[in-house]
Amino acid sequence: MKRITVDTSKCSGHGRCYTLASAFFDYDDEGFPVILEERVPDDRDGIADLLSAVDNCPERAISVSDEA
Repeated sequence: MKRITVDTSKCSGHGRCYTLASAFFDYDDEGFPVILEERVPDDRDGIADLLSAVDNCPERAISVSDEA
């Protein structure tokens, strides 16, 4: 299981997360990300897109951690 978090103090609202991984992120009225699922199975479709969003966040505000 993976846990998705966004550090809102770092996020500038570039939108790469919801552009690259729309199955996991949406955005609010100000363009900041909203996590659609905080916990996702390791074998869920789109994990590669999620990891791409993490890698492409300019502020490194998104993290995905393994959860027991």
